[in-house]
Amino acid sequence: MLAEMFHNRQGKICRNPSHSRVTLTVALALYAGSSLLGQTSAFFSQYCTTCHSNARRVASLTLEGIDLRGASDHAEIVEKVISKLRANAMPPPGMRQPPAAERSTFITSLETALDRAAAARPNAGRPAPYRLNRTEYVNAIRDLLALEINGAELPPDDSGFGFDNIADVLSVSPMLTERYLSAARRISRLAVGDTTLRPSTESYSVDKYFRQDDRASEDLPFSSRGGIAVHYYFPVDALYSLKIFFLRTYDGRIRGFGEPNEVEVVMNGEKLQQFTVGGGGSRNRNEEEDGREVKFQARAGPGIVAVTFAKSGAAAEGTLRPAYAVTSYEFAGDISQAAGIARVEIGGPYETTGPGDSPSRRHIFVCRPAGSREEDACAKRILSTLVRRAYRRPVAETDLEPLLGFYSTARQSGGFDVGIQSALRRILVSPDFLFRLEPDPDNARAGVPYRLNDLELASRLSFFMWSSIPDDRLLDLAANNKLHDPDVLEQQVARMLADRRSQALMTNFAGQWLYLRNVRLVSPDPYAFPEFDDNLRQAFARETELFLDSQFREDHSILDLLTANYTFVNERLARHYGIPGVYGSHFRRVTLSDDNRRGLLGKGAILTVTSYANRTSPVLRGKWLLENILGAPSPPPPPNVPTLKENAVGSKPLSVRERMEEHRKDPVCASCHRVMDPLGFALENFDAIGKWRVSSEAGTPIDASGALVDGTPVDGPATLRDALLKHREEFVSTVTRKLLTYALGRGAEYYDEPAVREIVRDAAGGDYRWSSIVLGIVKSVPFQMKMPESPKQAAADRRSN
Repeated sequence: MLAEMFHNRQGKICRNPSHSRVTLTVALALYAGSSLLGQTSAFFSQYCTTCHSNARRVASLTLEGIDLRGASDHAEIVEKVISKLRANAMPPPGMRQPPAAERSTFITSLETALDRAAAARPNAGRPAPYRLNRTEYVNAIRDLLALEINGAELPPDDSGFGFDNIADVLSVSPMLTERYLSAARRISRLAVGDTTLRPSTESYSVDKYFRQDDRASEDLPFSSRGGIAVHYYFPVDALYSLKIFFLRTYDGRIRGFGEPNEVEVVMNGEKLQQFTVGGGGSRNRNEEEDGREVKFQARAGPGIVAVTFAKSGAAAEGTLRPAYAVTSYEFAGDISQAAGIARVEIGGPYETTGPGDSPSRRHIFVCRPAGSREEDACAKRILSTLVRRAYRRPVAETDLEPLLGFYSTARQSGGFDVGIQSALRRILVSPDFLFRLEPDPDNARAGVPYRLNDLELASRLSFFMWSSIPDDRLLDLAANNKLHDPDVLEQQVARMLADRRSQALMTNFAGQWLYLRNVRLVSPDPYAFPEFDDNLRQAFARETELFLDSQFREDHSILDLLTANYTFVNERLARHYGIPGVYGSHFRRVTLSDDNRRGLLGKGAILTVTSYANRTSPVLRGKWLLENILGAPSPPPPPNVPTLKENAVGSKPLSVRERMEEHRKDPVCASCHRVMDPLGFALENFDAIGKWRVSSEAGTPIDASGALVDGTPVDGPATLRDALLKHREEFVSTVTRKLLTYALGRGAEYYDEPAVREIVRDAAGGDYRWSSIVLGIVKSVPFQMKMPESPKQAAADRRSN
């Protein structure tokens, strides 16, 4: 009867068994009405307004006077109450705690009231005008012109709410405008194949902390040692040069040249040259080898130029070599260490023979005029194709007129290709390309959300899932107003997820959500961790990249991020983790026998970016878990809080736990550390670079025990993971909220919480799989709708302009 009543009131029945408790509570709320309201009001008075009253105003918050019958009128405050209660952060430790069943009933009643109000009057939010960030710009160039660029000439983007695709922080400055103009000039010349390009030189270095004792890259030959593989775009058919510079000791001598070394130069898998360096016995003769130049012909387009050493007399692959420290004094005078590549320089083009037949030219020149009479018609066809893709909408004559003017002017002095190049440069600096514009429709009413048109929806989809522009299939559906059809939309989401471009979703989203991008920035103390090198840093990054990609591609449950019993390792990383039987530089999937390594909590990348350079930090790790797993970020520390005392030289060293206990004696610090520290200490068996240990830096046994704020005991990664899984809905909600922020390009606000809850509820039937969460976001009100600009905001915008 309750389910039938719920069906009558809501228009549907929740048939998912996992929803039974929530469904029953909601049904009771609808059936019992005033009775449940009385219970929730009593809970509110007993556990909330005691401290948050007009008189006490703890944390500058008063809840007194809020009538729960009108909870939606105070939605922002009520959502904060829900968040604190779900995280067991309120009432604070030491205060009287409500029974779990009462807490759950109270939370559900508040959520039900807010969700019903949101369904009746949704607030879809309004992102600011959106500039493509650097990653999106690079990907858009790739898909528009079949041209890979690194985007280094554009400055890094600012971040907001944890992501660098937030519209509010993607500002435009005069310097950035100049950078866009410069990039457009260079890209248009590369794409078209400008035969007037002057020679230039680009340098590519090998990190000095990268050990070159084994195969260094999947792009290098199997029988190679060390070196570098450079992905390089050859703009035209021409002669190019390669200069090779070798590693030196810190007193300036070339390493490893006491013995002969076979150097191989390879392009696109084919050997260009092989020659011997070193072994001459004369320093002067060896010096002449440095800067060795190789000249070669290359056709226009992308290529891989590799320089490496041929293995000779080395131990067979799989034999563990003795580890050595990579420190500032390692190569001070020892020239007996193996030779290595320091950097290579690629120069050109020289003696250009033509623009070539690059993928970019094939992509751009969809027609070739047979004579001068056909040039204008062909130019219009080429530009129409480019504009449709670049501007992400059908082409109007007003779009083509200025471009044809640029084409015509340049064509008169330089010919057809130069004319196209000039028009392309203008496309790449157009606001229609650089910005995602969603103007309000003429019939928009203040305070009433409106649905995006299909072309705007297509752009939101492609930048969310691909970090790039829509493809022709998506644009065709949008132009024909078919994309808003639920079945068509769901088909497109499935197609886009299956496309390799969707790897950008996991790379960009997870890389920022989990702080994985910071791996390339960390610098562990070489004296505290002499075994850390750039090989391990790269292995950390590659492991998490492959792990997350497999989770996404195989459509795992989001909960598997915590529980997965496999990972990806090469010999270097397997040795670090203590996994036997893995040899060589190639990454392969392995099943984990150690429960402590399961899921994200055992990943070296995460453990390293949440540590200091010379030691672990339970605070950083605990804070990371609160923010990114439980969705309950701790407040910022109060001003003038002293940092944790470091061990003094000559004194008895104290463990991090002992120093933290001293730190927590300050009552100002204790309240937050009581929540964070047990989470972080549960991971204390992992050192600052993610290696398992049983003793601390002070030599004392590791004590990973503690109790979480809800009383759950933990004593290591395995029990911590089990404790986190008791809050699986909070974890899934956190991921969903983060992913919604990334998808919208704005921060998730209190009025988005009903959408988050709906996405999570709907995904529960599919075990919270990635596809369910992504589809739920795409179908949500915040993604498909938008609030019109308020008259007040419009006036402010006019004043700022």
